Order: sequence, then structure tokens, then C-alpha cells
Amino acid sequence: MTALLEVSGLKKHFPTKHGLVRAVDDVSFKVPQGKTVALVGESGCGKSTVALSLLDLIDPDGGVIAFDGTDLGDLSKSQRHTLRRKMSIVFQNPYSSLDPKMRIRDIVGEPLKTAFGLRGKAMRERVAQYLTDVGLTTEHMNRYPHEFSGGQRQRIAIARALALEPKLLVLDEPTAALDVSVQAQVLNLLRGLQRRLGLGYLFISHNLAVVEFIADEVLVMYLGRIVEAGPVARVFREPAHPYTRALLDSVPSLDPAERDRLKPLTGEIPSPLNRPAGCAFAQRCPHAQEPCRVSYPDFRPVGDDGVVACFYPLNQGQNP
Repeated sequence: MTALLEVSGLKKHFPTKHGLVRAVDDVSFKVPQGKTVALVGESGCGKSTVALSLLDLIDPDGGVIAFDGTDLGDLSKSQRHTLRRKMSIVFQNPYSSLDPKMRIRDIVGEPLKTAFGLRGKAMRERVAQYLTDVGLTTEHMNRYPHEFSGGQRQRIAIARALALEPKLLVLDEPTAALDVSVQAQVLNLLRGLQRRLGLGYLFISHNLAVVEFIADEVLVMYLGRIVEAGPVARVFREPAHPYTRALLDSVPSLDPAERDRLKPLTGEIPSPLNRPAGCAFAQRCPHAQEPCRVSYPDFRPVGDDGVVACFYPLNQGQNP
């Protein structure tokens, strides 16, 4: 079965006066139709750069992006623009991603006008449909963003994204700016839309509890590279990479018996301007040995459907 989105060897480097920042370095993954793949990691690891590269909002420096079986690099600019309508994005902050001077009917209607040429009654009917899909009503069409709560604004942002009739939604920290109770509402909305419309999601987040709830597979990213990938249930239950383990151990638990397990991740992330010769996590890793500091590990299989980039995977009993 062809993946809805297939990314191979994606690279994005930013030149600065101090040197080259390798924000995304040889990243590969797939997003199947109707499934959610989460991309997790600390701030600054390159998650949002991946999202912007996929959507042509910034130009990648290397790699292949194939959508629905078509290599975007083989298309002309106009052909690529047409195909990218099938990919849409919901940004992190609903307070800044909606134009405060536009009415909701125009915010949701703008992609309908631009992509499909709809006007007048036809456009109003479609806007009403998408607002209904996200749990709002036609009464909201003539209001402005400041008249809505954060959760309602994010629903409006989702309605705007759906207006392009996408097959893939890139969700860049879509619940980070929301209260916990509102987060649950938005996540349940996204799950319902996925079941009904068969959407694929690339869900970018640093919130592991949210990822565990919504994702089918998870990609763990560190300093521009994927270090572990696999089904959420396996990765969260039996992480193979020490960085994945450290992320999980840094999440507070409501269970008093689990309080002693909390171990905040220590040490500093290496500068992307001066990446270490070996594994970038080696200087923060309690399991690091000499090979880790000399060369970067290749991916090795974990279970039936996972991979890890580590010389000494946890609980694997393997040597480099």
C-alpha cells in the first residue's frame, strides 16, 4: 500500500555568520492514510522545520517528498502548488494564526475562494458546513476571532484547514496554547474527523501524554535527526533509545507511586553549529561508550516494526 506521505533523506540547513545550522539532517518517515504519526522532541530539535519544508513554506536543501505516490520534485511549480492543496496545516497558537480583522466567514472562506473559486451563496454554504463539522454553528460566521475562546479559535483554524479538502493535516502543536480540558475537546474532534474523512495526520508535539492519546506511530527527533521510530504503544512501554527513555522519565505522574521515577533530562543540547562527531546525545547519555563519541549509529530494527539509531539500545542486549 502506497503511503499518503513518504519523506526520504529530508535536509534543511540554514547558513549563518557563525556557520551552517543543520536544522533537519537526513530525516525519513511515512504517514499512511487514515493514521496519525507523531513527531516529538525538545524545542529546537527541528520538528517545525520539517513541517514547513513539507508544505513548501520553506525550501528543503535535499531529500525526496512524495505525496500520494507523486514525487513533488518532479513537478513544475504550478503542479506542485495544485498538489499541495491536499496538504493543510493547523498552527500552534489560535490567538495569532487568525486575522483579527477578518470575520469567521472570510477566514474559513478564503481558501474556498482561492483554491476553488467559490463565491456568494455557494461559499457561504460550504463555510457553514465546515463550521458545523468542527462543532460550531452558522451563528458564528459573522463574528470576529476576539469573540471566541482559545478552543473555539482552534476549531475555526481546523475548519479553515479542512476547507482545502486535504488528505493530510500537519498539526503543529495544535493544543499547546490551550487549557487541559480544552485540549481534550480538540483532540476528540481531530479523532472524529479522521475516522469520518480518512485523513492522515502528522502531529508535531512535545506533549507525550497527548501523543500517547492520539498517535498510532511516533518519531523521536533529536538535534535534527530521528533517533527512534515505531508504534506508540511499544515505544512508550519499552523505549529503545536512551533519549526516548529520558523524555518519558521527565513527564510528571499523578500516581504517588511513580513520583520517584521522575528524572528531569539534564545536560545541554549540543550547538547545531558544532555538532559532535558521533551520536549527538552521547554527552548527555548515561550509557554512552567510546563508539558513540566517534561515529553516528545506523538504524537497527526494534521488534517487528520499529527502528532505533543507537549502538547500545536499551533492553536489547546488542553490541555495536
